[in-house]
Amino acid sequence: MSTPVRAAIVGTGNRAQLFTEGLAKRDAYQLVALCDPNPVRMAFHNRMLVSAGRPAAHLWPPTRFEEMLRVERVELLVVTSVDATHNGYIEAALRAGVRVISEKPMTTDEVKAQRILDAVRETGGELSVAYNYRFNPVHRRVRELLASGAIGSVQSVHFEWLLDVSHGADYFRRWHRDKANSGGLMVHKASHHFDLVNWWLGAEPRVVYGQGRLCFYGPEAGRRHGYARTYERANGSAEALDDPFALHLADNATLRELYLDAEAEDGYYRDRNVFAPGVSIEDDMALLVGYDTGASMTYHLTAYSPAEGYRVMFNGDRGRLELEVEESTWTMPHQRVESARGAVHGDLAAPTAGRTRITVRPLWAPPVDHTVDHDHAGHGGADVRVLAALLDDDPTHGADVADAREAALALVTGLAANRSFATGQPVRTADLLDLSEGGS
Repeated sequence: MSTPVRAAIVGTGNRAQLFTEGLAKRDAYQLVALCDPNPVRMAFHNRMLVSAGRPAAHLWPPTRFEEMLRVERVELLVVTSVDATHNGYIEAALRAGVRVISEKPMTTDEVKAQRILDAVRETGGELSVAYNYRFNPVHRRVRELLASGAIGSVQSVHFEWLLDVSHGADYFRRWHRDKANSGGLMVHKASHHFDLVNWWLGAEPRVVYGQGRLCFYGPEAGRRHGYARTYERANGSAEALDDPFALHLADNATLRELYLDAEAEDGYYRDRNVFAPGVSIEDDMALLVGYDTGASMTYHLTAYSPAEGYRVMFNGDRGRLELEVEESTWTMPHQRVESARGAVHGDLAAPTAGRTRITVRPLWAPPVDHTVDHDHAGHGGADVRVLAALLDDDPTHGADVADAREAALALVTGLAANRSFATGQPVRTADLLDLSEGGS
């Protein structure tokens, strides 16, 4: 038997569970270290390891991160910390000769992104970013159809994404509400879609114009439309008991252990009032993006919808392709959830789930249905597939893992959008990042 790869995870919140579980199931890896400012959350992940029959990992604070890499002889680092902290861990690991897998987005601003790109170029190190939407079978089918020429050359795309008042609201309860932490929804979430469009079209974004605002969440909007409550956070608040926007951590074992029981260590509240002060991200955003192929995209994100899902329309010179995914047809208030992931993400296995449909409308011919069965596992079956691509010798999916440059191309549309929101002007992506193969 070969010696297992020595792995570490930095950042042990809810998303890190995917990687803790994935590594624990693979004999080719040993999770030797966890790094997080909160020992309670690290202990939660160690219990997952032990319950899977694997040895507990050693626990390290972020202040000793580089020492951890050296002492633990880390060969693979998984980065699932707060988005704005990704770059420091990625750079240090690459310069120590460690292979890195980062959760998306790679980072949150152009300065940090350029530092990562430069570190990859200078070290020749390996950085993969977990853009799991590429591995959803529905999205893969769309790519196959476009590549086959089903609608000819794609000239324009319209992408509408609706986040409902459960999942969408969740970004306004936690650290993501501060743009300094997350880069806002254009970076933290929409980069998923920007990566898909780049991948689907084989194109790179060149110019972005956008308008974005906070019009539903936050105190000013809350007072205007009347949904506002005055509590700071839901736990312990009588006013939150009947608030359809509240998340009750005590109702869910995982959220309780990861966050409520861990508050004494760092004072982090996972259940803030979405209408409380401190929101600096937008909830309604519209973009116009131009690509190097000549194609254009209109993109709209609404984070306060009664339903959840997305619609993508591709217009080609031989027809039109339409993708529709209804993750929820309406939002159930006060729903008690069985898992932390189901608590805050759209779930096509839920009782309110709708349909998935892929339709090709050729010129001068009837429409053709190309719908594939939607996998109800995490992110449409993408989570298990992206783990196989990242951690296994998987020739089927391994080639589709996003590298540092592809991750930067997904990120730069959102970075340009944020600058356009601030300036009111179109932004060239080349003015933000040096994406040439040679580097800066």
